[in-house]
Amino acid sequence: MLIWFVMLYLLISIGIGLYAATRVHSAKDYAVAGRSLPLYIVTATVFATWFGSETVLGTSATFLQGGLKGIVADPFGASMCLVLVGLFFARRLYRMNLLTIGDYYRQRYGRTVELLTSLAIVASYLGWVSAQITALGLVFSLLTHGSISAHDGMIIGAGIVLVYTLFGGMWSVAFTVFFQMIIIVVGMLYIGWVVSGYAGGVGNVVGHAQAAGKFQFWPRLETRDILAFSAAWVTMMFGSIPQQDVFQRVMSARSENIAVTGAVLGGSLYFLFAFIPIFLAYSALLIDPASVSALLGTDPQHILPDLILNHTPVFAQVMFFGALLSAIMSTASGTLLAPSVTFTENILKPFIGHLSDRHLLWAMRAVVVGFACIVTVFALNSGASIYKMVENAYKVTLVAAFVPLVFGLYWKRANTRGALFAIVAGVSSWLLLEIFHPDGLWPPQLFGLLMSLAGMLVGSLISRKHSA
Repeated sequence: MLIWFVMLYLLISIGIGLYAATRVHSAKDYAVAGRSLPLYIVTATVFATWFGSETVLGTSATFLQGGLKGIVADPFGASMCLVLVGLFFARRLYRMNLLTIGDYYRQRYGRTVELLTSLAIVASYLGWVSAQITALGLVFSLLTHGSISAHDGMIIGAGIVLVYTLFGGMWSVAFTVFFQMIIIVVGMLYIGWVVSGYAGGVGNVVGHAQAAGKFQFWPRLETRDILAFSAAWVTMMFGSIPQQDVFQRVMSARSENIAVTGAVLGGSLYFLFAFIPIFLAYSALLIDPASVSALLGTDPQHILPDLILNHTPVFAQVMFFGALLSAIMSTASGTLLAPSVTFTENILKPFIGHLSDRHLLWAMRAVVVGFACIVTVFALNSGASIYKMVENAYKVTLVAAFVPLVFGLYWKRANTRGALFAIVAGVSSWLLLEIFHPDGLWPPQLFGLLMSLAGMLVGSLISRKHSA
């Protein structure tokens, strides 16, 4: 019954995505759904794109190992990112009527900055999308009791997501994500209710976690701990702001007020629902401590699926895996589309020259196929955990794209030289520390962010002095 349900669910998702493709008539439709989405769909796309495999499988397992301090990046940093986008970025960017976030860098700083930041943005998606493909492989392997290997499951999962994303673009993402959000919300609430009964109630689970010290959030008052804590937080909170998937949700809204409200609501909902998988994982520790202890030493990402398969009735399994697949596929489709659109518009198109709207649309679709193949190969050969793959994805945009975005919007003196100095100083210092001293006092991405900030200030002020 469980396998048949999964097949039915996948067919429905593909059908919804292909139906949405009938609304695509231009590159603008494909990239930002014609800037026509209402509030409830914008909120759903923001929430469901963030609520992915790392939330259900990665964050929950990381909490068991490190408590709240271990998950400062996600959901704390991730949800704050969406709220900050709504409060400080959505309105200004919406008024510019752009197709991609890369277009902003071109208008504000010129072609060179557009190319460099777009390359950084595209590269950052490699780990994030690969994490979703890895999770799909894990789910298919578990559901078939190993009849489909994790590697084969990755290929199957990537193919399913590719089908409806390829033809429908942002329209398919919006329609399928709205359907998937309903499954996520209903499924997670139901599973939380079922599992809490096995674990002795919510109060028992929370009390046990508190007694075990899992709710300690702030770092010790030591330099190394404070720097590591700050780096983890800003990596997701700031590094995921200059991202095409966030930008697409802002630009797809029917109005700037919807763009603002949708981002804030989506981020708030994400923060609240991210704690359900955390609750489920800790409940597993009370229900089956021997199994959880063994998995913590081998593969913590199996803790929740094993709990559901071994300790709940079939209907609960259907609800859980429906919610899990919804979470993974909603994130995978959005994060597959975003870098493909950025690469086509901001990297490929300027080299090719003039493209008609029809040819631009087909170029975007071709790049979607190419990027899907690349991330699948990366997922097949990556040994990193899902949580780490997602967290690491944002380091490159944190050091390369965040400072030029913020200063371009809020500092009139910011100029092209300042942006170039920021990119070069941020990326080079980050890479040098990652390669030669990754475990030093200063986390590489935090040092890179500070150097990017210094580069922006020095470059912009030098240019102003020379001009005067």
